Amino acid sequence: MYKVDLNSDLGESFGAYTIGMDEAVIAHISSANIACGYHAGDPMVMDRTVAACKAAGVAVGAHPGFPDLLGFGRRNLSCSPKEAKSYIQYQMGALLAFTAAHGLPLQHVKPHGALYNMAAKDFDLALAIAEGVASVNPEIILLGLAGSQMLKAGKQVGLRVASEVFADRAYQADGSLVPRSKPGAVIHNKEETIRRTIRMVTEGRVTAVSGEEVSIEAHSICVHGDNPSAVEFVKNIHAALRHEGVSIAPITEIVS
Repeated sequence: MYKVDLNSDLGESFGAYTIGMDEAVIAHISSANIACGYHAGDPMVMDRTVAACKAAGVAVGAHPGFPDLLGFGRRNLSCSPKEAKSYIQYQMGALLAFTAAHGLPLQHVKPHGALYNMAAKDFDLALAIAEGVASVNPEIILLGLAGSQMLKAGKQVGLRVASEVFADRAYQADGSLVPRSKPGAVIHNKEETIRRTIRMVTEGRVTAVSGEEVSIEAHSICVHGDNPSAVEFVKNIHAALRHEGVSIAPITEIVS
């Protein structure tokens, strides 16, 4: 029987600005990646999101990004491995204060945006991220792109790693995501999203934009919380997976 985690990037509102439909999405996921104040989020939002996850029985993870509020963390920034490690430690520390206040463990860390995509290909950056996580708590799971350098780095430092796939993002032939700057990077068709997701979980394959078949391992499926169709997507994906005999569970029940 197949088992998979269903996650979403949440807590990305900031001050007077509301991004995403967090409460509606939380009802259909098993893990949440919560912004830690660098690319999005603020103390009030972090507290509120952790509380909502606790009430819904959803596992909580940190979603650290580059210090880039204006660019929502999606601009490639230049930083040394030492800086990257400190970014991770700082943002984990911020979220850990709220998880501790609400009596929840921090299940995982999933880097955000440009930091995530750069570390998928740059081993030195990935290693800095993994070392940052391990230095705070070596029991925390590192969630990274399937087949990426981030998973390799996590294993090297002794972390448990989880392989993530994307329900609503297009893939390139090397297994990386199509950059958001290119047409078709984000998939908006519900039926296509569901078909792709089920195939990634049950067959371990996805079709790249260029037509090649890419092997992929799916421990966790991401549906972006800032996608206008996020609630509909995650609700339908959850139902479709259950219909196919796939159980939904937090990452701690997927990876050992």
